[in-house]
Parts: sequence; C-alpha cells; structure tokens
Amino acid sequence: MQHFILKNASFLTSAQNLSQCPPPMLSEVAFLGRSNVGKSTLINLLCNQKNLAKSSSTPGKTQLINFFATQWKANSQDSTQEVLKLMFVDLPGFGYAKVAKSQKELWNRNLVEFLRKRDCIRLFVHLVDSRHPSLEIDANLVAFVEQFLRGDQRFVQVFTKFDKLNVNEQNKLKAAFPNALFSSSLKKHNTPKIADFIVANTLGYAL
Repeated sequence: MQHFILKNASFLTSAQNLSQCPPPMLSEVAFLGRSNVGKSTLINLLCNQKNLAKSSSTPGKTQLINFFATQWKANSQDSTQEVLKLMFVDLPGFGYAKVAKSQKELWNRNLVEFLRKRDCIRLFVHLVDSRHPSLEIDANLVAFVEQFLRGDQRFVQVFTKFDKLNVNEQNKLKAAFPNALFSSSLKKHNTPKIADFIVANTLGYAL
C-alpha cells in the first residue's frame, strides 16, 4: 500500500459562497456532514495540528467555506520526489444549527452551489457519527451527492467518534459499511490509513 507523509499544512482563506472562493488551482477534498459531526477535528488530525481548523461544541459554528493548503510526499527513499499538493475544504454543516431559518437557507444554497459547481473537487469525504449511522439527513446527503458525482470524482464515508462504541458495535458498523473508514480523535484511530486513502484517491494514485 502506498503511504504518504504530511510535509506542511496551513490555512489559506475563507469564503461565504462560490464566487468568493480562491481560483481552482489544486485538486480539492471536500469534507461535509451534519453539524457537530467532527469535520474540523478530522482535518486537524490529518494535518497534525491541534487548532488548524477551528472546532466547536456549538452546532453550526462553522459558517464559512474554509480552505487549507496541504503538501505531502510519498513514503519512499527517493529524496527528489515531487511534493504533492492538495486542498482540504471544511464546509458548513448540514442540520440543526440554531440560526434564523433565512440564514440556514442561505447557507444551504451556498453549499449546494459549491458542491455542484466547484470543478476541482476530486474527493467528497462524508463524515457520519458512529453512534448514529442511519440518520435520514445522512442518507439524503449521500443521495444528493450521487446525483452529480462525475467519473473523475470519488465519495467516501468516514465514521467519526468510533471510540464511543464497544467492540461488538464497532464490528457491526464495519460489517454494515464495508467500504467506509473509521476515525477516533482520542486514539487517532486509523488516521494514517485515512490520510493515505484521501491523498491517493484525490491525486489518482493506486493504493
């Protein structure tokens, strides 16, 4: 299996909508899911920085589209190997943010436009709470992305807070979602595996 090593990660910019986003110069990974599922936490784990992406216990805190530039190298003995660059995009959460209905509708419109029209997205990472794997809002999100997923784009589900389950529950979840990945912020469960999958599938490497 091809392994990748993080060389650098930094915050680039924030945007309210598609028109404010930076030029599409790099392949992008879009992290999406319902509010408070752990998108910012997973990005911090992958980038090995505690506070790179701002996480909060308050659902709906992330109101902007946040861009993080990352650089990687394949784990090999070749010192001349090129640096691999890709963009992580932390998106506002779907769901139960306690804001005015008009504000929530605006967020959703901006989010839908970004997901549909941002041509440089190569991988959609859908985060799901391991304790609630069958919520309607997550099923609707999968159905929505499948409507416009192109041949050069991939989709993967990452179940967060995996450590909150006992061993029996973990095994059942893995059996129910055999193509998914599983993450725990406390034990950094499977973080290298998730990073390898993301880099490989965004840049077209074979694992």
